[in-house]
Amino acid sequence: MKEMEIIQHPQIDGLHIFFDTVDYRTPHIHGEIELIWILQGSLEVQSGSMRYLACCGEMVLFHSNQTHEFHKLQESCTFLCIQVAPKLIKGIFPAIEHIRLRGFCPAAFLSPQAYRETQYQILQIMRQYLQRTPCYELFCVGQICLLLHRLFTAIPHQMLTVEENAERERRNARLMRLLKFVDQNYMHKIRLSDFAQTENLSMSYLSHFVKDTLNQSFQDYVATVRFNAACKMIAGGERKMLDICMECGFSDYRYFSRAFQQRVGVTPEVYSKQQENLIVEETKIHHSLHSLERFYSREKSLELLNRFEKEYRIIL
Repeated sequence: MKEMEIIQHPQIDGLHIFFDTVDYRTPHIHGEIELIWILQGSLEVQSGSMRYLACCGEMVLFHSNQTHEFHKLQESCTFLCIQVAPKLIKGIFPAIEHIRLRGFCPAAFLSPQAYRETQYQILQIMRQYLQRTPCYELFCVGQICLLLHRLFTAIPHQMLTVEENAERERRNARLMRLLKFVDQNYMHKIRLSDFAQTENLSMSYLSHFVKDTLNQSFQDYVATVRFNAACKMIAGGERKMLDICMECGFSDYRYFSRAFQQRVGVTPEVYSKQQENLIVEETKIHHSLHSLERFYSREKSLELLNRFEKEYRIIL
């Protein structure tokens, strides 16, 4: 489930930098260190039991293989995202894979001056990455190392032992199997006990595991996937609501309608008409069971960069 890496202009192995406009992203894991900078709107960020409202201008940092999810607040949220694969700098800093952050809000640990310098640095990296000037790869990778040094020396963290890292990898692998199990079976009656049997684990252990990693019950997560699947089908058009209801695993139409009213405040029929009226300018929309995001071409990204540089005029 590596949908976050669907971007328009990958070019440096181990380093992805892009703009993303997101409505939601269900709990997910990827191996990259990820830094997001909210440039428009607000975003509810959750990682395990930690929940944070990231407002416009704020940054959020995740260590590699950290479960996290996104939800917009009212309007869609646009952020600049930097993803760094540990392999990019593992040769000079092998411990990169063992870092576990104890906070994910850089503004809480950097001085105002250091925070402005970080913003300026990110914009410079993004411009070089998009414009591809001679030897830009050296500039980008060098600045990424300096950026991570600034963040990791400021934000409290711990270094996992080999055994602790192995246990984290085992838990992440189990979570990935669980998410895949839901993806493959949400359209039918689905029970956590069925997954427990395949994993040879007790229901008690798995219930706590789901709560610890997803901060919700198994059935709540299944309901979210079903709702997202229905939204995707509605956006595709030419499907009857009753058919969508049945194909997405809802037990009856009243439950289907109630799910929409609880989550978006309107019935499925009203939601469908709202989608018909949307005007989309983005280059690529990624709508799946797990996300509704909009990614941009290099040309469009440069336009956005010019705009945000004017809005975030940083005096060092």
